[in-house]
Amino acid sequence: MLQNGNGKEQPLQAPKAEAEPDSPAADDPKQQQQQQQQQQQQQPDLPAAEKKDAGTESTQFPLPVYPKLEIKRNAVTDDYKISSQVLGLGINGKVLECFNKKTGEKCALKILYDSPKARREVELHWRVSGGPYIVRILNLYENMHHGKKCLLIIMECMEGGELFSRIQARGDQAFTEKEASEIMRDIGTAIDFLHNINIAHRDIKPENLLYTTKERNAVLKLTDFGFAKETTLHNPLQTPCYTPYYVAPEVLGPEKYDKSCDMWSLGVIMYILLCGFPPFYSNTGQAISPGMKRRIRMGQYEFPNPEWAEVSQEAKDLIHQLLKTDPNERMTITQFMNHPWINQSMVVPSTPLHTTRVLTEDREMWEDVKEEMTSALATMRVDYDQVKIKDLDPLLNKRCKKAAAGSKSVSTVCQSQ
Repeated sequence: MLQNGNGKEQPLQAPKAEAEPDSPAADDPKQQQQQQQQQQQQQPDLPAAEKKDAGTESTQFPLPVYPKLEIKRNAVTDDYKISSQVLGLGINGKVLECFNKKTGEKCALKILYDSPKARREVELHWRVSGGPYIVRILNLYENMHHGKKCLLIIMECMEGGELFSRIQARGDQAFTEKEASEIMRDIGTAIDFLHNINIAHRDIKPENLLYTTKERNAVLKLTDFGFAKETTLHNPLQTPCYTPYYVAPEVLGPEKYDKSCDMWSLGVIMYILLCGFPPFYSNTGQAISPGMKRRIRMGQYEFPNPEWAEVSQEAKDLIHQLLKTDPNERMTITQFMNHPWINQSMVVPSTPLHTTRVLTEDREMWEDVKEEMTSALATMRVDYDQVKIKDLDPLLNKRCKKAAAGSKSVSTVCQSQ
């Protein structure tokens, strides 16, 4: 979940045993997409029948040919020097710093106890590892540790930190609506790739969105496929796996759900980017209170002033479409990527947002929330019926008190039926 380091990206290709040499477009998914489009234009046309069969919800990415999962069985320490530095705690295991003995490259090592669920996580992450804006797997090992079989995943290391930590660190430098639009487009590109090959991530949240480096031109990537699942029309997702605040309403009940739950999570991420706090609140000591469940199910949230006073109506309309309570009415990833606020067909205003100020004012509480979440995810053992998550609501209580204190200000109550 939390990692640190940099890596090269080569989308739509099988993961390699060793990292590829540097190339000008290695870390630029936008250039890679252009190259893919040029390659597609050079390919001969398919017969009409084949074109129809090959059609998918999104045609932005060609369907990749999945490589066979390659697992090395020699000791990982033969090839990598493992540090005691813990970079983070993923949903199913810890992440350690390690170094390639041949190249000196800093990488991230995720350790999973072998199980069918761990194998599924590794298989799905390996399959999408070449996708745009997705953290890459470099090597896979199967070793024994304390008498137990473990899977060891060597990934590119993400030195730029988490999405919201980066925004917090801006200080007096304004974070604008245009920048928020660009970030959402990058996240959407990763989800578009996943959904196009019928994979739902199911745990899209700020902690799983990491930057490659601390440089200004760093690439934001999606990681942690511990909840990811392949979905088809004949096998809709039914497992209620989720993290509070980013969970779609249908996941809270017995209804079946699919890729649309990722779209709900995108709506929550977008909401936080534009104001600095999440749209739903828990007023009790529970991660998800009955009141919070009710608000999620009814699609009730606000655009309170002053944080939302200058945000464009187009951005608010997009959030409305993402947070629809009926998954059948919720926009798809293709519709999301084609929305004017995302595809830049409109001029997204460079309006300074309150996000940095809110995150900075609540920095201590926000960090406490993330630490609680990291600890909970490290010890969590997910079954197919329930996810137990520790109390994460200190920051939200603080935001509620602020909202109550400013209740005289005008706000918009949203209820998506």
